Amino acid sequence: MFKFIVLLAFLYNVVAFAPINRLSSSRLSMSFEAAEGAQKPLGFWDPLGLLKEADETRFNNLRFVELKHGRISMLAIIGHLVQQNYRFPGFIDLEGHKFADLPNGFAGLAAVPALGLAQLILSIGWWDLKGWKQVEGSTPGDFGIPYLAKYKTEEQKREIRAKELNNGRAAQMGILALLIHEQINGRPYVINDLLGLPYDWN
Repeated sequence: MFKFIVLLAFLYNVVAFAPINRLSSSRLSMSFEAAEGAQKPLGFWDPLGLLKEADETRFNNLRFVELKHGRISMLAIIGHLVQQNYRFPGFIDLEGHKFADLPNGFAGLAAVPALGLAQLILSIGWWDLKGWKQVEGSTPGDFGIPYLAKYKTEEQKREIRAKELNNGRAAQMGILALLIHEQINGRPYVINDLLGLPYDWN
């Protein structure tokens, strides 16, 4: 199961690095090179050729997916760090099991009761299908939350969108690395080990 998750995450990361579009192939190539996210140090990078024969609709769809998974990965990184130190008070089920007693990482997920997992899956599914909706006619990933309203110029907004893309890409690789290191030796925080900073990963 873990190998399957890692494979899916790897493929998503490869897709995520590709901006996406269609006119003539030469004109599209130029437009891709100027797209948000096609910037130093990698620039325009499409190792799987996902942009061949792509049109603007496909570009927007893939960019939307990239942003969504980047945002989820950024939250996952935060969650991974927070749950190492803080837990909800109270009980996770009617049998008296506390949130604080759950182990970390995959072991914690396996310890969640079946009804709890069902609630998580249904909640995530609802948000994915109904809760987060693209604002029609806007840039990919715009859910109508007026975060960019405080930035006045288009150049400022473009810069912020590019930063979000890069942070999301880094977070996708980061959460994957944490999951892999957890499976390798049960110690996901490599930086702590390198710096000699102790932590308890139960």
